[in-house]
Amino acid sequence: MADMSVVRLLPQTYLHVLDNTTNVTRVELGPKTLVVQRHEQVVGKPEEMITIPPRHYLIIKNPVQRDEAGKVVFGDEGLALLQWGETEVRLAQEPFPLYPGEIIAKTLTKLQMVYKNTAIHLMAIDDFTDHNGVKHGVGDEYLFEGPGTYVPNTREQVVKTIKATVIKQNQALRMRALDDCVDRNGVQRVAARSISSAR
Repeated sequence: MADMSVVRLLPQTYLHVLDNTTNVTRVELGPKTLVVQRHEQVVGKPEEMITIPPRHYLIIKNPVQRDEAGKVVFGDEGLALLQWGETEVRLAQEPFPLYPGEIIAKTLTKLQMVYKNTAIHLMAIDDFTDHNGVKHGVGDEYLFEGPGTYVPNTREQVVKTIKATVIKQNQALRMRALDDCVDRNGVQRVAARSISSAR
């Protein structure tokens, strides 16, 4: 396609164009009729923009950097700056193109519903602060309790889905802390010490 001089981009499509003088690849968005200059080269073919429907997500590897307003950050030569080695979860939004270097690491997937009396057991694989302002360190384990919709975070991994244990009348449950922690009632627990709960 290097010898093409005119490319017609349909609505909701995009194309990568390499400028051989600066060695920078830019993104052209349709609809438009693009005249390719002699020092430019079309990379690949026109692609449809990525569309994420409601209640779905996908994961992008090497995502572009964005400023506080959410706009893509470009370098001095006009090259979109990437967060190399990072991954980003993208939810339903307006159709968007992939910038040079961005890769779809996980294809379109439906968000997981977590029902009442059910929880997802999570483990942090990196230090981060979640959207509730809670700080998590590497190896921390915690629960996302239902009912609700779990939005994946690339800095944590799902260990398993668990169901609540119901303690009925005249029954008791004996538990043991696997690690030093603070329970859901704010009580400090010590590893290997038994905890009793009864009704």
